[in-house]
Amino acid sequence: MKIKIVWIGKTKDPAIQALTDEYLARISRYAPAEGTGLRDEASLLEMCGRSSRPRSGTNFTLVLMDSRGKELSSEQFAKFIGDYQDRNPLPMVFAIGGADGFSERAKAAAQHVISMGKITMAHELARIVLLEQIYRAFTILKGHPYHTGH
Repeated sequence: MKIKIVWIGKTKDPAIQALTDEYLARISRYAPAEGTGLRDEASLLEMCGRSSRPRSGTNFTLVLMDSRGKELSSEQFAKFIGDYQDRNPLPMVFAIGGADGFSERAKAAAQHVISMGKITMAHELARIVLLEQIYRAFTILKGHPYHTGH
């Protein structure tokens, strides 16, 4: 299973880019992973082949990160990734929106909408939290001691 993380907007802080690169490298120990910035939500929908039609045969699964999505613990998130990995060969694309979040159109185009909790955080920070949780999920699945259950 390949993992792709996309985000709306440019990376402004070099520290955010360094952490993004670090976590992508860590995730790559378990699955091919890449990250990229997109200009806007329309670019995401175009990338998905969904700019003019609702969900249809694409070559990946879209997961939107949105505060109104389903909340999962780290263990539940690991199970979500593990179950997907076991059942689906398609790449999984995790998307982080811009300052205004995602439109209803984007949510309708996604197969999953997941929340990182009820707190509000800067979108660049949300990217790092997501990357860390994806890495943590793989360590949970592999029984690595990185995750101690706390």
